[in-house]
Parts: sequence; C-alpha cells; structure tokens
Amino acid sequence: MGAGAEFDLCLVVDDDQDILTSIRLLLRGLFREVVTLTDPADAAAVVATRRPDVALLDANYGRGATDASEGLALLDALLAADPDLIVVMITAHAGVKVAVEAMKRGATDFVSKPWDNARLLATVRTAAALRRSKRGTPPPVPAAGGSPLIGASPAMARVHSLVERAGPTDANVLVLGENGTGKELVARALHAHSRRAGKPMQTVDLGAIATELIDSELFGHVKGAFTDARSDRVGRIQAANGGTLFLDEIANLPLHLQPKLLTVLEQRQVTPVGANKPVPVDIRVIAATNMTPAMLRDDRHFRQDLLFRLNTVEIELPPLRERREDVAALIDHYLDHYARRYDRPAPRLTAEALAALTAHDWPGNVRALRHAIERAVILGGDTPLGPDDFPIGAPSPRIATAAVVTPPVDYNLDRVERRLVEEALKKHGYNISATATELGVSRAALYRRMEKHGL
Repeated sequence: MGAGAEFDLCLVVDDDQDILTSIRLLLRGLFREVVTLTDPADAAAVVATRRPDVALLDANYGRGATDASEGLALLDALLAADPDLIVVMITAHAGVKVAVEAMKRGATDFVSKPWDNARLLATVRTAAALRRSKRGTPPPVPAAGGSPLIGASPAMARVHSLVERAGPTDANVLVLGENGTGKELVARALHAHSRRAGKPMQTVDLGAIATELIDSELFGHVKGAFTDARSDRVGRIQAANGGTLFLDEIANLPLHLQPKLLTVLEQRQVTPVGANKPVPVDIRVIAATNMTPAMLRDDRHFRQDLLFRLNTVEIELPPLRERREDVAALIDHYLDHYARRYDRPAPRLTAEALAALTAHDWPGNVRALRHAIERAVILGGDTPLGPDDFPIGAPSPRIATAAVVTPPVDYNLDRVERRLVEEALKKHGYNISATATELGVSRAALYRRMEKHGL
C-alpha cells in the first residue's frame, strides 16, 4: 500500500516476474495498491471487479512470441469488460506498428522496454489522471441533433447547429471558450458526427505536458534522436491516423513548434524527431483554447498562418452566465447522476435554491456547477436542498457585520492550499495559465492540485 498515494489501483500484466517486481516498486508511491499478474487469463476478473485506475499490459506472453497478438487480444477483452479502462501497452518488439495498432484499438499510451523510470512514471500518472477525469465527468444527456451537450438556449442552439453542419466534413475546427464550458464535449460530438467516428480520436492536453516533451509527444521520435530516446516512439499525430486529433489548450503549443504543426496540416505528413523521412498521415484536427480571440490574433502569442489552418470553422462556447436558461436542465442531470453514483435518492431543490443557482455567475462554468451539485448530494440530508447547501454567495465572515471579526487561523496545509487555489482560480476567472502564474506553479501542477481538491 502506498501511503499518501495519488491514485487507488494499478493492474500490471507481464509474464516476467522481475519486470512485475520492478514496476511494483516504481509505482508504489503513486498508487495505494499495485496488482501484478503473470497470467493474462486472470486480468479480466480483476478489471470487472476492481475497476483499476490504469492497466499496464505486456504485448507478448508466450515464449518467443513477438507479434503482439496476445497482448492485443487481452486489450480487446479488458476494454470489453470496462470500456472506460485506461490501458498503457508495454512492448519490446515491433515498436511503432504495435503501438499504433494498440492505440487504434483503444489503448491510451505505450512504453517500450527497457523504459526510462521518469518517463514511465509520467506516462502512468497522466493515464491515471485521465481515468479520474472520466470517472468524475458523467455521461452527458443527448440533446438536439444527437449532440451530447446539454442546453436548448439560443446560444447553445447555435453550437448544436455548427456541430451538425461541420461534423460530417473534414474541416479543421477551433473551439473557443472559458474553462469548464465543455470544449472537449464539442470535440467528441464533432468526431461522432464525422465519417471518422469509427476511427480513433486522440486527445492531447498541451497544457498538461511539460514543454520539453511536447515535440516528442506530438511528432514522435526515432531511437537515438536524443539522450533518452532508447527506442522509436510513435507520436500522437501518427497514432490518430485515419481519425481525429484533438489538441486541447492549443495556445500552449510553443511558438518554435507551431511551424512544425503547420507543416503537418499543409503537407499531411509528419517527421518524427531525429528522422529524415516523413510519414504520411490522414487526420482531422480539432483544437481548443480558453485564450480570447483577440489574444489568438496577436502574433506574439500565436502564428497567424497556423491559426488560419486551424479555424476553418470556429465554434465559440458561451459561458454559463450567458445561458442561464440552461441551468435548470444541467441541475436535473447532475442531481440524477450523482444520486445514482452515490446510491442515494435523487434530492429535490427548493425554489429559493434554484433561483440562487440560476442567478449565480459560475466563474468555473458547467464544471463548477457540477462540483457544487456533487457536494450537495454528498452532504445533503433528507430535506430538499436549499441555498445554504451550495457554496455560492456566502458573505465573508470579515464583513458580515459592522464589527471586524478576526477568523480563527487555520494551519491545516491541505485546507490552506485548497483555499489559495480556489481563490486564485476565482480571481482569474478560472483561466488556468493566469492562475498558475499567480500561484508560481506549472499548469500541470495546478491541474494536479485542482484534481486533488475537487476544484
């Protein structure tokens, strides 16, 4: 058991006991429990009953096997048992071809033997965070035109219309909107409406990847391209071949790499780091950012020729405060979801609570509303939920009365950290870049703290 671990359970399947021991020791600080198996036949039962955060699967099990057929069959079986399972493939053979096939079948990432410990840790941590995000985000209710976005307001009707019209085409789409407005849902709706719906959709959060790793993560690299490049690695662009590439937080793509992405879009081929020969790719690109249109059109922040390639169609998601008529439908959806998730009767809201929630500006948008509903479902009693069950609009104890009241000092580090992160997020309107700068941490570190504190 890992004391103070970030995640609950990791499953590792490999026929080499030494490798299992090595991985278990490496990951014990990241997971509360690491389950290791040498027999792939036992894995489906663990997935069905334990629902691990991440499964690491070897590509080959039989003596002398190199074609990865066993590992790919196991991948298919485990995803059939749990379609939301996050799988990282481990392979020492067939490299890029196996990785591409595994990712097409639903694997999230891969590592090659022998691996770099820091790289393996980063890969598995990112994968586990993705699983946590999937668990925390309920499946949205289908709305107009089959779109998974909730809302029938005029502002959302325009979004539904653009998704329906742009989805079936291969046009690149740029999705704009504040944090928490549902940009990834729009990307998934566009992919679902496209002729590529049966192909992979690769998601890359450029705000959560260390700057020095973005080049290799997107474009891939060949063995020996740099010090730690011990084997060929397929990039996310190549892994999305035939499908959709979703570049979240595109504004975080460094300026020096923007021409390289532009070349991919213009020539439909990608050159891995250290390679001399380009590889053809067939992808549809959807990008998203919380950067304002004015900032995007400033070439100090973003290359304009790349912007023109990305925004063939531009979809701007409205903040929740500009579509208040959708709040009631969102509340109903999340009340029902969290009641089922925590096995409780669906609570009711008082008229006063509904009015307060509708009038609130929601600087964190739908994500903040979702967290507020989840908290109320967990902490609420048998009576209807009232305004006091939601952390909105409460007067500060420093100004609630004319007399100045000094609040008690709270020295609990977790609570102090949560309060500082929450206050900084609110101050900057949930702008991740500005908040991270204010707090003096990286965007990835801020995302980890938001996940830790449920913000």
